[in-house]
Amino acid sequence: MDINDLQQRLRDFAAARDWDPHLTPKNLAMALVVEAAELVEIFQWKTPEESMALDEDTRVHLGEEISDVLMYLLQIADRSGVDVAQAVERKIQLNAVKYPVPPAER
Repeated sequence: MDINDLQQRLRDFAAARDWDPHLTPKNLAMALVVEAAELVEIFQWKTPEESMALDEDTRVHLGEEISDVLMYLLQIADRSGVDVAQAVERKIQLNAVKYPVPPAER
């Protein structure tokens, strides 16, 4: 997956529909929350075991909601000037310091 290519495709998609004025980081973040809620709804009332054994139709629906969330995240980053790959790498490094491997597991 090429993040920069996806961001360009999303820019082109929005531009072709004249959506650019509406795609502010604020609006995109609000839309992201709505899509995240739709993602959570798939698992609502399922047991942990049921959440691990989704049927094919539900798995397809899950993929659609994951895609929506990812696309909004990429657009927020793009329109805010955040390099996603760099930000993720930095966060992984920060998490490694914050949550070191316990000595018994090294």
